[in-house]
Amino acid sequence: MNPAAAVSRRRLLAAGIGAGLVPVVYAQHAAQAELAPDLVAAVAAFARGAPVREGRVTLEIAELVDNGNAVPVTVSVHSPMTAADHVAAIAVFNERNPQRDVFTARLGPRSGRARVSSRIRLATTQRLVAVARMNDGSCWSHTVNVIVTLAACIEGEG
Repeated sequence: MNPAAAVSRRRLLAAGIGAGLVPVVYAQHAAQAELAPDLVAAVAAFARGAPVREGRVTLEIAELVDNGNAVPVTVSVHSPMTAADHVAAIAVFNERNPQRDVFTARLGPRSGRARVSSRIRLATTQRLVAVARMNDGSCWSHTVNVIVTLAACIEGEG
């Protein structure tokens, strides 16, 4: 095989892989940019003015929910949970429920693991944002889109 041809194939493969990642990176930034202003404000208030970066947080929730009345959700944060480096608080926010704050959990180094679970109600298809505030003031997040087929949190008429 011609060495020049092998190099060309490698470059072509690398370019193809790189081009495939562009839509993924763009989609992540677009999802953050399109968040509702009141959701952005709620996250900013929790972050106390610190920039919120993507990473360290895992929001576990089904992406397709049949019934929005009791949806299991778990948030975990990668942290050693020591006195010098631990999660101070975890919060979950939603895009379309009547109230933006779903729940907030306060943690400390004695918590052992930075992991909380609950069941929540979802009014309709929407994005959820989990944010962790660390003891050093930094904030980390994870955003998930959830499709809800049977809505909850809707007040009836009459």
